[in-house]
Amino acid sequence: MTQKKHVSKVKVRYAETDQMGVVHHSNYPIYCELARTEWLETFGVSYREMEENGIMLPLSNLNVDYKKPAKYNDELFIITSLKKMVGARIEFAYRIEDSNKQLVAQVFTTLVFVDMKTGRPTRCPEDLFKLLS
Repeated sequence: MTQKKHVSKVKVRYAETDQMGVVHHSNYPIYCELARTEWLETFGVSYREMEENGIMLPLSNLNVDYKKPAKYNDELFIITSLKKMVGARIEFAYRIEDSNKQLVAQVFTTLVFVDMKTGRPTRCPEDLFKLLS
């Protein structure tokens, strides 16, 4: 499987923090979605085009291991890599670091290719599989 990595950058906005001034946990999946979308775009793949071709890619599993709090105005770097593709599943790993390269969070997601007509899982489209592997 490909070991290609992509680095996305996010600057923490005030609205993403809680009363303690720390990034609220609900923002990490959003950061990962942004990073995953950018990662796919490096291969010329967009969610919009997949959906126009009848394929959805919903999230089926999310695991976040928080290591260090991020705060307002911090720059976060999300290093995204493909972990594996098996059948209808695609798994990603994300390493979220601060500007000092300290680990803020480690995230793993599993998404499932779904045929929009049937609503059932389907194998990764062959052209996409070749592109990513």
